Amino acid sequence: MTDSPSADDAATGPFVEHRPLLFTVAYELLGSAADAEDVVQETWLRWSRAVHAAAGGGEEIRDPRAYLVAVVTRLGLNHLRTLKRRREDYVGPWLPEPVRGVDDPVADALLAESVGVAMLLVLETLSPLERAVFVLGEVFGFGTAEIAAATGRSPAAVRQTAHRAREHVQARRPRFDPSPQQRAEVARRFVVAAQAGDVEGLMDVLAPDVVSLSDGGGVASAARRPIRGAEMVAAFLAGLVRTAGAGTRWEEGSYNGLPAVVVRRDGTAEVAVLVDTFGDRVTALYLVRNPEKLGGLDEARPLAR
Repeated sequence: MTDSPSADDAATGPFVEHRPLLFTVAYELLGSAADAEDVVQETWLRWSRAVHAAAGGGEEIRDPRAYLVAVVTRLGLNHLRTLKRRREDYVGPWLPEPVRGVDDPVADALLAESVGVAMLLVLETLSPLERAVFVLGEVFGFGTAEIAAATGRSPAAVRQTAHRAREHVQARRPRFDPSPQQRAEVARRFVVAAQAGDVEGLMDVLAPDVVSLSDGGGVASAARRPIRGAEMVAAFLAGLVRTAGAGTRWEEGSYNGLPAVVVRRDGTAEVAVLVDTFGDRVTALYLVRNPEKLGGLDEARPLAR
């Protein structure tokens, strides 16, 4: 027996409508666009089966959005537990895979902050359950009952976990500058100085306590430890420019709601540099060099709450 066209339409319509939300939930849980896409694809398969089962006389799905988020959350949690074990052996600093939104998320300050590298690094310090509860409640606005259904925990357990996660995040929450115009201006000054290897110009735009994190994953050459302080970071960047050689091209863009530069050699991305700012200074640089995280730089992905 073949499925009816109406059942196919009933499955496709709501999934397409909520897919940006599902991807964003999965990405904020996992910090990996590739893994988030896998989880969203598995969510589609389970959703499609459930809709066709309902069309055949099974239980009706009354709230597609809640159902889909519950499925993507459970799958994301399972995947996150596996990733957590792998990341314990990660070589050097771990950074999330850069994501370029279809629309720049800066129009939604909460969304921009939640997909920012600094916040994703804070979320990495939570347990998988704490991360899921925090993301669903604080970022996406789901209520306790909905989070309990999505995570398979009691409402009381969700409230306790949410309180613990909020305290943890608030103690470590990075400064977030909601002004995209100023952020872009500061980043432009940084790019001009960095591309020229201008140490003095870099010193003028870097915050005194700036930190640079490089993610090579043990595959690409990268600093194994954070580099701190304007003088050290400026010297480090100037050294990178000197050794870059011919054939490199700098492309400015936006990833994770932050101004960024992708440096390519002969058309291949070698590093994505995400520039975090506050006020008129650069406060953090995130250099993603792991080639496993650079393959999707050109793909625009939908981000939504």
